[in-house]
Amino acid sequence: MTSKTQQTVQLPLYQLAHGRAGDKGNTSNISVIAWDQACFDILVTQATEANVAAWFGYRNPTKVTRYVLPKLHAINFVLEGILDGGVNDALNLDTHGKGLSFWMMDMPIEVSQEQAQKLSVKEYAQSV
Repeated sequence: MTSKTQQTVQLPLYQLAHGRAGDKGNTSNISVIAWDQACFDILVTQATEANVAAWFGYRNPTKVTRYVLPKLHAINFVLEGILDGGVNDALNLDTHGKGLSFWMMDMPIEVSQEQAQKLSVKEYAQSV
């Protein structure tokens, strides 16, 4: 994608942050902790409730709530209705939803080529 002033590339979110997931009942809690302030600023604009809901659309979350924690360079997402009923009801292999943080870390994020070079990463390879 190209903007008027500079070219951008897509990177997987894990190249800007790390994450952790937890659960309570049928709700998953995913924390995204940016590597630095610049990465955090990018994530605040792109890791929105709507974008995360769309990224997890295959799991049909009933609600996605985002909590921005600027002093920690972190964002916490609460995804309701995403764990197929939770630990006691789900028949899937990941009843706690720990694997959901790995899926979140693969979400494409658009960054400037300059920022990508600072992160020393390669462009996100998407299958067409």
